[in-house]
Amino acid sequence: MSAPHLPLSGITVVSLEQAVAAPYATRQLADLGARVIKVERPGEGDFARRYDTTVHGHSSYFVWLNRSKESLTLDLKDPRGREILHRLLDDADVFVQNLAPGAADRLGLGVEALGARWPRLIPCTISGYGTSGPWADRKSYDLLVQCQTGLVSLTGTPDESARVGISVADIAAGMYAYSGILTALFTRATTGTAHPVEVSLFEALAEWMGQPANYTRYGGTQPPRLGTQHPTLAPYGAYPAADGKEVLFSIQNEREWAVLCDRFLGRPGLTDDPRFATSSARVAHREEVNAVVAERCARSDAEEILKELESIGIACAGVNDVTAFLDHPVLAARGRWRDVPVPGGATVQALLPPADLAGLPARMDPVPAVGEHTEAILAELGRTGEEIEALRADAVI
Repeated sequence: MSAPHLPLSGITVVSLEQAVAAPYATRQLADLGARVIKVERPGEGDFARRYDTTVHGHSSYFVWLNRSKESLTLDLKDPRGREILHRLLDDADVFVQNLAPGAADRLGLGVEALGARWPRLIPCTISGYGTSGPWADRKSYDLLVQCQTGLVSLTGTPDESARVGISVADIAAGMYAYSGILTALFTRATTGTAHPVEVSLFEALAEWMGQPANYTRYGGTQPPRLGTQHPTLAPYGAYPAADGKEVLFSIQNEREWAVLCDRFLGRPGLTDDPRFATSSARVAHREEVNAVVAERCARSDAEEILKELESIGIACAGVNDVTAFLDHPVLAARGRWRDVPVPGGATVQALLPPADLAGLPARMDPVPAVGEHTEAILAELGRTGEEIEALRADAVI
């Protein structure tokens, strides 16, 4: 049920969701107190439940994306399952789906059909390449979209491209779906009109490609693939220290470059060298810049370098692995971890939502088992125990 102390208390979201993008959008709505009813396939549920078994036997993806939701199993190919879904939509504010292309329309759940029957309902459709256009019927996954937007061509080393190590297209689409739904709820509250929301993975990640798109369209060539180095700033990247660890730091302007030359490199005269006088010049002579910086870094251990750079006001960081990130002192000192129950009685540590709302505690309710709330939701809709058992016997739930 919704959390009464949070901003979206009283908002009901029904979601035919799977994988990452739609569950990420609805989990954020649940974080704010919305009641999210996740409709899953009887028996198997969301296929993301089986992506891996690393979190007390559960999928690391599913645990991340599905806390604070209720799980209802329905066979929507059965008219009785669709009737139950329709009854839920009678009282819902938002309907989210990221089914395969055309599946929602075949179930009678396309945007036009929904608007005709439930004019106050806000439908949100998350697709791969949009619901119109030449690729509307294509299936799409995160890495495919990373490739189609050109992101993979920017990521990696000069010798080899690489995928971004997280589901960045799914996350982008989930974020825009979340913000679009919030905007639609606000608009409905102020005008009375429910506007459908549509987001595609491709167009969400295309928005994130804005800078390299401008650079390529107007510069005549795309940014080079440089590993941890920055394509338009120098020095900006990771450099090996004497102890074998790496230190990353960033020079954003000429004032910082002058400070770095004088107080860290010990070569104040470099600021007068025309090869290094401006950011563009340093990028053009990146190899020479990197040679000077690498020689200095090779004389000190990483911790010593970080302390020196911090003392002179240069932004810097060690290059953490995930284990180091989990133990990051900022997360610990700011109390960002919370225990969340998962099916089977265990708990996992989950990060609080990144946007803090002063005076409103975060909602961090359990991750549901497949169909955990089915009987309670059906009873809420007026189904008797005998009716529920009959539906279960026929595999409708």
